[in-house]
Amino acid sequence: MRIHSTVLAFALVLTPAALFAAPCGNTGAGFEAWKKDFAQVAKRSGVKKKGLQALAQTRYATGTISADRNQKSFRYSLEKFMQVRGADVIVAQGRKRKAANPQFYAALERQYGVPAGILIAIHGMETGFGRFMGDSQVVSAITTLAYDCRRSEFFIPHAIGALKLVDKGSITMATKGAKHGELGHTQFLPGNALTYGVDATGDGRVDFYNITDALASTANFLRKKGWKPGRGYQPGEPNFAVIQQWNGATVYQKAIAIMASRIDA
Repeated sequence: MRIHSTVLAFALVLTPAALFAAPCGNTGAGFEAWKKDFAQVAKRSGVKKKGLQALAQTRYATGTISADRNQKSFRYSLEKFMQVRGADVIVAQGRKRKAANPQFYAALERQYGVPAGILIAIHGMETGFGRFMGDSQVVSAITTLAYDCRRSEFFIPHAIGALKLVDKGSITMATKGAKHGELGHTQFLPGNALTYGVDATGDGRVDFYNITDALASTANFLRKKGWKPGRGYQPGEPNFAVIQQWNGATVYQKAIAIMASRIDA
């Protein structure tokens, strides 16, 4: 579960009328009717047959709504947050991962300018290095949040992004992710996955559940958001503002910066 501050950069033009063509809701009662109207918004935004079929199959995700109302860990102090999220374990395992595959991380840094510690810290924080990437259906979760009145305007573009990822074959209706629809090794929101995804393996498909594609995509996101190679990333340094683009929670941002420096030490 993450609080994101990212403003989507991908080309998706939705007029205010289109955004509110169907009323949002705070229960599942109006979800099916909303979906029918939203299908027209999605179609006008370029979603094709597979994506529209996926939208029709979505179910109101009560677990997602519950999680969205109870994001407690971001209210902790930095020390408590790092303890709860297992920072020491992430650092220890992260150092081992870097030592075991230094060429992989060096190649990413050469291409994108992002050091290994940052990518490894994000990977560890988000999914425990891929050990748990979520158990919620991505398309249903993100569509539910687009319908929910609390932050519908923020999540609508991500819902469109998820449907376009279905069209592209990057995900399916069965793809599992986090409660807020984040997907893959580093838990991309779907709109960001669509925009910044990289086919680093060269197999013709961006697969966020493949570590190579996922970490290259993460590095690409950070570079496109303004990462300056060779510059610092602690609070007050140039690249800390880029970490803030990945996640809007202050404790998360500071934890990533601290863990990354320890991994790269």
